[in-house]
Amino acid sequence: MTALAPEHDVHEETADNTGAAQAEDLRYADRIAPVNRLLDETAMLRPGKRVSYVDPIHNVDEARIICLFSNIGTADESGFITPGNAEAATRMLGMQWQLGLRPEYIMPWNVHPWHTPGEANGKFEPSAITAGLKPLLRMLKVVPRASVLIAHGTEAHRLSEQMLKTENPLLWRRGFKTYKVKSLDGRAFAGAPERQQANLEEMYRAYADAMARTGLTAVK
Repeated sequence: MTALAPEHDVHEETADNTGAAQAEDLRYADRIAPVNRLLDETAMLRPGKRVSYVDPIHNVDEARIICLFSNIGTADESGFITPGNAEAATRMLGMQWQLGLRPEYIMPWNVHPWHTPGEANGKFEPSAITAGLKPLLRMLKVVPRASVLIAHGTEAHRLSEQMLKTENPLLWRRGFKTYKVKSLDGRAFAGAPERQQANLEEMYRAYADAMARTGLTAVK
């Protein structure tokens, strides 16, 4: 006689399937679908790799500021792009709250869109940074109001420089400006408290200026 699976296993599987279906529905909501479908296409370029998606709290039609993250480390379990670990996410949210910068006005992106499942990204070789250039430019095309990019960390700085060197007409038509700031985690927040505070203040100024350039009013 074949044993029946325990009843709670069936329930757990159903709950997991329902949760996955709900997440997929949100991922392809109208406000974010163009970017996440682009990420699907990007994933297909490298079989066996995965990509992190953009959380549907963001909005392709409203976003003015691109947040480019040097995605060193393990992909977040949520499946969405994050600024780093939990402390980095807290710093980002705190800065947004202080500035009054709503999530629909920003668009997060990773320097290197791909992850190897279960493995952390180490320091990127130059070729890995360059590989992220085409996906970045394609994303900019579907985020029509973005005219500022804030690059967090060394790898993001390098990709932002490569982006400007393309002299893509999209960039000059929008009067595109880039800012280079520290990553929200890692060595930038492992030193003296005074240095950490200085790094945060540098980011605050960059985001406040970016908001002013794009017609958004920062909270004083």
